[in-house]
Amino acid sequence: MTIDLSNISHISAELGTLPSSMVAWVIRPERLGEPEVAFQLEEVEGPEPGAFEVIVRVMAAGVNFNNVWAALGEPVSIFGSGDHPEFGHHIGGSDASGIVWKVGAGVTRWKPGDEVVLHCNQTSYEDPEVHGLDPMAAPSQRIWGYETTWGSFAQFTKVQAQQLLPKPAALSWDEAASYGLTYFTAYRMLMNRAAIQAGDRVLIWGAAGGLGVFATQLVQAAGATSVGVVSSAEKGELIKQLGATEYIDRREFAGMMRTGNETPEEEKERIAVMRSFAKRVKELLGDSPDIVFEHVGRATFPTSVFTVKPFGKVVICGATAGYTLDFDVRHLWMRQKEILGSHFANAWECTKANRLIDDGLIRPVLWRTMEFDQVGEAHQLMHENKHLGKIAILVGATGPDEGRTADGPGAIRAEVGA
Repeated sequence: MTIDLSNISHISAELGTLPSSMVAWVIRPERLGEPEVAFQLEEVEGPEPGAFEVIVRVMAAGVNFNNVWAALGEPVSIFGSGDHPEFGHHIGGSDASGIVWKVGAGVTRWKPGDEVVLHCNQTSYEDPEVHGLDPMAAPSQRIWGYETTWGSFAQFTKVQAQQLLPKPAALSWDEAASYGLTYFTAYRMLMNRAAIQAGDRVLIWGAAGGLGVFATQLVQAAGATSVGVVSSAEKGELIKQLGATEYIDRREFAGMMRTGNETPEEEKERIAVMRSFAKRVKELLGDSPDIVFEHVGRATFPTSVFTVKPFGKVVICGATAGYTLDFDVRHLWMRQKEILGSHFANAWECTKANRLIDDGLIRPVLWRTMEFDQVGEAHQLMHENKHLGKIAILVGATGPDEGRTADGPGAIRAEVGA
């Protein structure tokens, strides 16, 4: 069935009521594969809010690699988790900005018409971990728009009320939809897990990537200093603009990258390059780093453990180069270093991080804004590594500058990458 998108930004229903159907980009288990094939436009029955839930009219959505995985069905299919068995389809999208359209029973803080951004952590209110430990420890913890359906690539989305945050007034809809997943992840890594302090020295891998651009700004906001590892001089100049003290072009030290298949002689050579890298980091920071911001994994982790100072911390949230890690553990125990795992953020951390955006202390970095009919194309670009930064998708918004209601710096438009 051909779907007319010429009027996608128009909603006939009144605020507080929902239309009988909506247009969405849908993945179904029978067509997993390349994103441009797996994502298909469909007209589907829209969601209704349950208790403590909210329906948001999506104005713009952000693209993340998690829905490349959802399309491919790799490393695991998402259709056995969350609410997918109940609905049988997946609407992706874990970042969004929009307008509260309808609220469910028990919601008192938000009302129809409120302009919001969304964070992507969902948990059951019945889990005791939510009420005293940390929602991220709850057994029900899920990433909305990946481990659940009703994501942001649709005219409407369904979320828990605790996912709502006030939209920063100085940002347009697409800018506001671009930062949540990566920024809030970086915030928890540095502010909570690593407990960064003023005066700390920080090494940031992939400093010009989706996580790194926020880590660099957060380090500066905390009164600390950073050196970022990047893949070009142009990206190095960008992170200096964002607050880095200096940068290292990783191509100068390519020999330190670990594959896990080195011969004894190759490993000896790799260690020599690693030592040279650690020496350069120490020279640029004035001392070895107190914190290493990790998300690369296999290729860099041995260097991270070696480079961080005694009693220092390596905080890691992912493993883009591989999740099976091996390193010389003597550098860990004999120097009493720490390895800290981190995963997304809780609502309180997201709230505090979002205030920094609203205050203009942290800025989103956005590469491209694409139209609603390009959702499949955007994920295909990401799958083939042909994108050059964060992509936002217009849904209810009609243009990339729509939605700004106050003066402010807005997003930085730049080509970025690790």
